Amino acid sequence: MTDATPPFSWRSIILPAFLPTLLFALGEGALIPVIPVVATDRGASLALAGLITAMLMVGQLAGDLPAGWLVARIGERNAMIGAAMLAVIGVLIALVSPTPAALGIGVFLLGLATAVFGLARHAFLTSYVPARIRARALSTLAGVFRAGWAIGPFVAAAIIASTGSSEPVFWVLVASCFAVVVVLLLLPDPERVFGAARLARETSAHGSETIERGLTAGEAEADASSHGVFRAIVTHRGVLARVGSGVGVLSAIRASRTVILPLWAVSIGMPADIAAIVIGVSATIDFALFYVSGWIMDRFGRLWGAIPGLIGLATGHLVLALTHDVPAADLWFTVVAVLFGVANGITSGVILTLGADLAPKANPAPFLGAYRTIADTGAAAAPLIVAAVTSVVSIAAASATMGVLGLVGAGLLARYVPRYVPRRRRGWG
Repeated sequence: MTDATPPFSWRSIILPAFLPTLLFALGEGALIPVIPVVATDRGASLALAGLITAMLMVGQLAGDLPAGWLVARIGERNAMIGAAMLAVIGVLIALVSPTPAALGIGVFLLGLATAVFGLARHAFLTSYVPARIRARALSTLAGVFRAGWAIGPFVAAAIIASTGSSEPVFWVLVASCFAVVVVLLLLPDPERVFGAARLARETSAHGSETIERGLTAGEAEADASSHGVFRAIVTHRGVLARVGSGVGVLSAIRASRTVILPLWAVSIGMPADIAAIVIGVSATIDFALFYVSGWIMDRFGRLWGAIPGLIGLATGHLVLALTHDVPAADLWFTVVAVLFGVANGITSGVILTLGADLAPKANPAPFLGAYRTIADTGAAAAPLIVAAVTSVVSIAAASATMGVLGLVGAGLLARYVPRYVPRRRRGWG
């Protein structure tokens, strides 16, 4: 039988695969820095503002499994269109009812939509991109998200400076979501062009069951995942507990920085437009390093991206904890924001790439489902930890807590990645 799968081409997927993600991330990147500001303007305490911001990651965690079910049954394009509309509904809820509770609901719905985007694009690239450029491809996907998060804060700063209010920034997300819908409707869907054929080829050993039951390629993968995820957890409990824990910590400290920076700016009295610019510079540096991260991991091994990045993120949190009340607090905030950009940039794609390295080749979906759940649990837990420690003690104590946790995560990955990842990919010799 002739292989009908088209050869891999970056050009063929840049617009249809990456542009919708860029647009959505731009809207999200504009909104994230102003969420704590809007929350406090509506009467929320600093701790409650942190909790509202945390709803983004909580929504993403809650949406992981439903997103898989949705994409399998109605297709990637339709699911992403629905997600864009869900994000718009969340924004409208937050705007129509100017209360902290409505803002929290809107941010939660945005998290659900984000889960769909992340799952759809990760699944497609995992099935389509050749293994020899795996780290660079997945780092590029992470870089596309970072590009949106880098541009968004500058758009937010311009809007705040021109209007004198943070709430009009919400309309940036609305415009981005409608742009996503237009792109998805007008451009070819790469999953239909490439993904289904490749998945059918890679799962040909199980094709008879798929044909007999009348399932599409995506439905067959979802069906295998739903029946195999608990078995995968039991079978791979060792690697999930060890490497997965380190990955969960990495995900947590990366999520923490997105909450800590805007909260810190509020707590030291930095103007919202200036804070948005600083956060935008950090995101720009982060974005600029995405391909460097992939090259490092493909050339030297995964640990050369993961460990330095974790240590840098941990150090930044610890420095913030020691500089809250110093006279040059604004300067230290800027320095740490730059450090966060560098450290997070060199971890671009690490979590996605380690998951692909560790997943069993015959049937990776159940393992990846469990692996992504651990990572997203860390990302969802971090803002809640920040909010809780800030409420009970202080924001400086919350930052110190996350810094120590980051150092623990670096130790876990340095200890266990060499045990489970092949020598030529793991790094450290």
